[in-house]
Order: sequence, then structure tokens, then C-alpha cells
Amino acid sequence: MSEIKLIEVKQSIFAENDHAADELRKYLKEVKTFMVNLMSSPGAGKTTTLMRTIEMLKEEMKIGVMEADIDAIVDAEKIAATGAKSIQLHTGGMCHMDAGMTRQGLDKFGIVDLDLVVLENVGNLVCPAEFDTGACQNVMILSVPEGDDKPLKYPLMFQVSDLVLINKIDTKCVFDFDDEAVVKRIHDRNPNAEVLFISAKTGEGFDKWCDWIRKNVKAWQA
Repeated sequence: MSEIKLIEVKQSIFAENDHAADELRKYLKEVKTFMVNLMSSPGAGKTTTLMRTIEMLKEEMKIGVMEADIDAIVDAEKIAATGAKSIQLHTGGMCHMDAGMTRQGLDKFGIVDLDLVVLENVGNLVCPAEFDTGACQNVMILSVPEGDDKPLKYPLMFQVSDLVLINKIDTKCVFDFDDEAVVKRIHDRNPNAEVLFISAKTGEGFDKWCDWIRKNVKAWQA
């Protein structure tokens, strides 16, 4: 009877992706471009948040946005209307971006003249958290209507995020959302995660969010 070989395919895939992600971060450091991997469920407000962010920062830094979706170009069109550089990436049905896909997008996009690139990842709270895209920081958006229990249900997303933006705080009057509980649940998963409360509709909290970007871009380019 011949010997049966066992190959850990999943482990190999993640190891290869992690290596590609590290190489991408080295490249981003060389060209002094800070890249954020922005994740959330569909409808949490990623694109609206980016549009207001671009309006507040576009006179200070050069910004580009890579929109990743399974189909359509509606988000890239919205970003382009702000005057920021944008590109639409279609994932061919895949529910996430990995480092190889991100590098392919960046090469087509052209980033050497950009201070900040945001990768708006495919909208869901599971797959995007599993793959290192090569971004400098991971940011996720949790919106008030989704509920304060999401850190309990989707732990990995909160474990890998450096910053959690709690969006749509202007709707708290109609939803049963507990600020203290959600912060505790996030920090139970990731004690180092920063948490900011914002409203992409009214602009509340955006001063702190934009300060976070300024601080990180400056540190990356130093």
C-alpha cells in the first residue's frame, strides 16, 4: 500500500498570503503611501464615510480609493464625484480581498503620488477579516442599526481591526444601542482597538477620525 500524503492546503494559502502582505507593506513604506483596509457589513456606511472624509482632507493630502465589490461600479462613481482618484475592483464572486488581489489593484491604480489609499473591502463581517491585504492599518465600521452585539457574533473582525468606527450615531434615538456594552465587547476581543463614534450624515465625530488619519499618515511617511 502506497504512503498517503497529507497537505495542509489552508495553512499554505494563509502563509503565502501573509508573505505577500508583508512585501506589500514594504513597498507602501518605500513610496510613503499609507493604506487603510476598510471593512464592514453591507450598508454600514463605508462609502458615505469616505465621501465626507475626502471632503475634509482633500486640501491636506492626496487621496485614492479602491472600491472592491462583486459587481457594479456605483461606489467608484460616488468617490470620483468628490474629486478623489478612484478605481473599481471586481472580485469575480469572491467575498474578500487578499494581498495578491490588492497588489494587482494597486499596480493598475498607480499610487506613487498618493499620501493615503483606502481599500474599501467587500461588504461582510466574515471573509475580509481572514485575509491580510497588506494594508498598514485595518479599520472597520459598525453601524448603530446593526446592534451592539456584533463583537460577540463576529469576533475575528474585531480582533484584527486597529480602529472601530461606530457609525450612524444620529439614529441612536430609535435603536436600543448600548455604547458602554459595545466598547466592552470590542475590548474583550481586542484590548488595543481604538473606538470612535461618528455620524457620516451629520459629521459628528469626524474631527477625531480625521485626526487619526493625519497622525497615521504622518507617522508612516516619517
